[in-house]
Amino acid sequence: MMKNKGFLTTIIALIVSGILIFAISGDEKDKSLHEGTAMYFPVSIDFAGEQTPLQISDVRERLDRELLINANLHSTTTLIIKRANRVFPVIEPILEKYGVPDDFKYLAVIESGLTNATSSAGARGVWQFMTDTAKEKGMEVNDYVDERYHLEKSTEAACKYLLAAKEKFGSWTLAAASYNGGMNGVNKRVEEQQVSNYYDLALTEETSRYVFRILALKEIMKSPTKYGFNIYQSDLYSTIPTKKVEVDSTINDLASFAKTQGINYKILKIHNPWLRDKKLLNVSKKKYEIEIPTSGY
Repeated sequence: MMKNKGFLTTIIALIVSGILIFAISGDEKDKSLHEGTAMYFPVSIDFAGEQTPLQISDVRERLDRELLINANLHSTTTLIIKRANRVFPVIEPILEKYGVPDDFKYLAVIESGLTNATSSAGARGVWQFMTDTAKEKGMEVNDYVDERYHLEKSTEAACKYLLAAKEKFGSWTLAAASYNGGMNGVNKRVEEQQVSNYYDLALTEETSRYVFRILALKEIMKSPTKYGFNIYQSDLYSTIPTKKVEVDSTINDLASFAKTQGINYKILKIHNPWLRDKKLLNVSKKKYEIEIPTSGY
């Protein structure tokens, strides 16, 4: 009986120990999950120096939604991070030149994924300009040349729009929202609702999500590893060195022109997507700068 009692005591001790170990492991797991969640959602965040009021419940939840969506669009967000290594060095100095906050480069991210996209409404390029707006901002748009696909010129046009919007609204956040909802559209909501802060406005679904999408991509792209994007520097898309060739006359065959520059038609079009035809008609003798890569082809 004593032997059996000793054996039973041992079994009970082992069970209790197992429960304690499981409880401790569970606590550690919960602690780990809690810490992960705390890291995942930022303590504070701002857009262009304007603080996002995360103490407002719907504001917090709207940001959380966009963080969750974009952190889990793994292939899409990975490609954006890779492209940014090539595109941001072009955009950043232009934003600085015009006095537009650096955060607006993330607006280009959510507009196009940093590609020369075409929307169902007809907006085109990295900055997604419609034809009329592009022309208003000084870009050339016709059958042969479409400067909405010219990264430098479209970035300059975006800066002009954003500066005008900032002057109108007095807020970079509202200026960003107006890039999606239009100046007149956003201004109408401001007047109707008698508020002057983006985070206080009831807007259409797309515009109400717009700044939060910018904030989410900013947060993820500034701290990619925190959100599970472990990308080697060597895997980022690198800047390809180019030289600029000035032309001021018609080019009847861009494929032949490319060959004279030591490249082929495909490479020419990759580096000059604003050339929209197989030739460049230039009866006015306008000066164009065509980029020719010096390596990477």
